[in-house]
Amino acid sequence: MPAADADGLAITLGVEEEFFLVDPGTRDLLSDPDPGIFELCERTSGPHRIVRELLRSQIETNTRVCGSVAELRQALRDTRRIVIAAAERHGAAVMAASTHPFAKWQTQATTPRDRYERFTLTFQDNVRRFLIGGMHIHAGFGDADTRIRVMTAIRRYLPLMHALSASSPFADGRETGFKSWRLTLVGGLPRTGLPRALGSRAAYDRLVAEYRRRDFIGDGSELWWDIRPSHTYPTIEMRICDVCTRLEDAISIAALYASLIRWLVRLSREDALPPEPLTELIAEDRWIAQRYGVFAFFGGRDGARVDIDDHLAGLVGQLAGDARALGCEAEMRRALAIVREGAGADRQLDLYRLRRLEGDSHDEALRRVVDLVLEETRETIADPPDGKCADSSPGRGNAK
Repeated sequence: MPAADADGLAITLGVEEEFFLVDPGTRDLLSDPDPGIFELCERTSGPHRIVRELLRSQIETNTRVCGSVAELRQALRDTRRIVIAAAERHGAAVMAASTHPFAKWQTQATTPRDRYERFTLTFQDNVRRFLIGGMHIHAGFGDADTRIRVMTAIRRYLPLMHALSASSPFADGRETGFKSWRLTLVGGLPRTGLPRALGSRAAYDRLVAEYRRRDFIGDGSELWWDIRPSHTYPTIEMRICDVCTRLEDAISIAALYASLIRWLVRLSREDALPPEPLTELIAEDRWIAQRYGVFAFFGGRDGARVDIDDHLAGLVGQLAGDARALGCEAEMRRALAIVREGAGADRQLDLYRLRRLEGDSHDEALRRVVDLVLEETRETIADPPDGKCADSSPGRGNAK
């Protein structure tokens, strides 16, 4: 656990990542992977937690609680190494992206668990089509009321966070036209999307109690908002992000999230949090992020659209002092490179279009996209030479 800094602030971090298990020969998903993968992960997970997901073709990692972004980088590298080693030992490969380019949801098998069977019975095809993975970042800080106020204040920044993570441009063998198709599939379930503005833990508890009174949910874990108080831990869980293929992209988003929290906690102490924008307007920016990713233009204060690059540059400058206090300024600033070089979705689309121009069939090009994601996923478990924030390779994504 981190000690409080000079301002009396301490933030802990943890990340959940949901990966696909792929057949290295066909590049399709393994609808019934070797159980030895999960058994070996359980035996070798150490302080982390690695579990089965809704679909058998997926696996979820949960890092230990980390006291800094540097610790989180090592924890994420550890969990990815564990899963990749176990998968490769049992003839599988690991894919860090939020959709598979051509796998069919109709051929997937559900993990036999009461919770998953209940969800399938209730939500029907909305769950059967749920062939997606996400990245959830937990941050522990402050007291319960402060966490709720900061959660509400962060809502306006969620579209930016999502654009930086976008990695799901393909689904069912199609180019969807979205940088993140995952959010479209998530939206088929109730209690998803943006939470309304909440001012206290008591207000949140009243809402959960009303949902339970009407028998809509069993507990707060069935509120699948883009950001929520964790039902299990004293954290705020940001759930809007796609899985980042590159580990350093995930670290950059986590550093931006932590720095933003620290800044907002300071404002909350001074009773100086900015006025809340309309939830409906944040939702418009959310859709724009989903559609365009790092090419998004967001709504500005005066109604003019603001390029994501300018929006992020202003925020990074504003948060520089908080990032320095957390020891993650370089990691936070790397978000600027994601915008200018492209996120995971951009690299997938660039390669697909290049392969089509060079003569590959549609199916061949999609298999090459899978190869790219598998390669990048595996590359990210290597330590950078100096143990610091690794720069992304130039020219791999859409340059701005």
